[in-house]
Amino acid sequence: MNVPENLKYTKDHEWVRIEGEEAFIGVTDFAQGELGDIVFVEVETEGDELDKEEVFGTIEAVKTVSDLFMPIGGEVLEFNEKLEDAPELINSDPFGEGWIVKIKIADTAELEELLSAETYKGLL
Repeated sequence: MNVPENLKYTKDHEWVRIEGEEAFIGVTDFAQGELGDIVFVEVETEGDELDKEEVFGTIEAVKTVSDLFMPIGGEVLEFNEKLEDAPELINSDPFGEGWIVKIKIADTAELEELLSAETYKGLL
């Protein structure tokens, strides 16, 4: 199971890649494996300011639909439009081309509450 060291994680199996005042958010290798073949991703919160743990979208796999939760608060700047035509990118490249949203971080203190790769591996 791939758990890149340079990312932060949540107990809900989401990852956060911090780039300055912005962050990219996606689901982990473990999460995509549990979901199975992903067929659709919906994010209708682009432009919205959301708090930590608010739902920012849904991810639909062959066998289930799951909510996507904000790991930290912020404004949803961008949805990965590649996922509209190729949602399976989350299965094939969850930490790269399969990112879901880019946000502007509201409160950098919330980053301290995220899990390190080592801590996240301990949950699996």
